[in-house]
Amino acid sequence: MKSSEQLTKAWYGVLILLMALGGWAIIERINAGLAVTNLTSATPWGAWVAFYIFFVGLSAGSFLLSTMIFVFKMEQYEKIGRDALLVAILSMVLAMCFILLDLGRMERFWHTLRYWNFTSVLAWEVRFYVIYVGLLTAELYFSMRQDLIRVAQGTGWQASLARFLTFGSTDLSEESKQRGHRWLKILGSIGIPIAIFGVHGGTGTLFAVAKARAFWNSGLFPVIFVVSALVSGTALLLAFYVIRTKVMGREVDKDMVKSLAGLLSLFLLVDVGLEFYEFFVGAYGLEHAELATIETIFESPFSWSFWWIQMFLGVVVPLFIFFNSKLKESVKAITVGAVLVVIGILGVRFNIVVPALIVPVLHGLPWGYYYPTLIEWVSSIGIIAFGLFLYSVAIKALPIDAIEDIEDIKEGKLYGATKEVY
Repeated sequence: MKSSEQLTKAWYGVLILLMALGGWAIIERINAGLAVTNLTSATPWGAWVAFYIFFVGLSAGSFLLSTMIFVFKMEQYEKIGRDALLVAILSMVLAMCFILLDLGRMERFWHTLRYWNFTSVLAWEVRFYVIYVGLLTAELYFSMRQDLIRVAQGTGWQASLARFLTFGSTDLSEESKQRGHRWLKILGSIGIPIAIFGVHGGTGTLFAVAKARAFWNSGLFPVIFVVSALVSGTALLLAFYVIRTKVMGREVDKDMVKSLAGLLSLFLLVDVGLEFYEFFVGAYGLEHAELATIETIFESPFSWSFWWIQMFLGVVVPLFIFFNSKLKESVKAITVGAVLVVIGILGVRFNIVVPALIVPVLHGLPWGYYYPTLIEWVSSIGIIAFGLFLYSVAIKALPIDAIEDIEDIKEGKLYGATKEVY
């Protein structure tokens, strides 16, 4: 027990330290503007935009996985239902933090809501984000409501928070439970098209409509964004579930982990197939700008991020683990594979953003070679640490795992797993 408390303190201590360093970098960014970055007029987007689309993808993928539970009643994944919604919300928070840093005039972020250009993809995208986060928050609330009422009957700060969130309600009737289930299905059903077409498909559209960048200007781009979101979301939730379950001293549901690994393999293979067609069609068209971009991805000084991070670590190694007769039976190996997939998708995001901007749009203009500065890296690490801090606090404060019965509360076991989440 003492070692567990020490581990928890050390975890929070590391996160606070990283957040403090990130805070310093963000203050430098605010004071000096974009001069602290390596962004230029030739390469206006860099690491922060790559992290932005990465976390939007994590959010959309996590949410879509949650709909398998709350909408399509795939009960084998019920243990990660609430976790998926929580990760989806926090990922959007981090995505907005990253894109805020990338704005030239950060204090004008609210202009995207105040002034609406009806023909702007970005204007629509921002409004979809607002609706989407509100929907996620409502769905997470309804998924926890019954257990919040149970927690409210206990003592301590968690019980006080639960009483506040439930407005003092004590209704644990079957009718109330079924009403919550109906709302979950309704909200999840509404959220599916919003997540696919408005949130991450919409984020892909931001790139696809950039006519000046041949590599982005493809109708397949929004589809690839959605599929890769399913890949990253599934991988992250699998890794989070195993790590959190191990840390809390519980038994891992091996059958669910293996099933998620199978699902992840399917999503990953589809994603790789779509990527192949994106490169194939682009190269087949023999357009100079697109060929130059593909060559930059494959053979430039940046090619290591494609071959080693995106393909080797993010595809080859995980698929080997998931299909190997021995390794696919190991929870530890599957978890390693899932973490590698998340890292690989981060590589995908950088390879989407940076190489297409390196190639000049007009003959004679300089090539836009770009590497993130120390400020960009430190601020990014700080924001990610902030997200992990919020997640750690949330799973402590809220019944993200379902509570089995009222005796668990009396015994201090606030968040024991149960057979029914929704």
